Amino acid sequence: MKYVSMIVVGLVVGILARFIYPGAVPMGLILSAVLGVVGSFLAGFVGSMVDKEPGTQLKPAGFVYSILGALVVIFIARFAGVA
Repeated sequence: MKYVSMIVVGLVVGILARFIYPGAVPMGLILSAVLGVVGSFLAGFVGSMVDKEPGTQLKPAGFVYSILGALVVIFIARFAGVA
């Protein structure tokens, strides 16, 4: 259930991160959503390393971290020439 919620949040976050990212982002909404899912998983992985408390509930900080993770993934994708 934890991974399903990360995927759903990642889809929303990817679209939000695309609009928050400074400058023009020459990628479609689907690629933004995929990068948001990857960013959500990245943020969840880093968050689970930092927070040792077990739980599968969504937290507002997780949403913010997911946006930051998606922004990082978009930056890396643009730097690598994928997007």
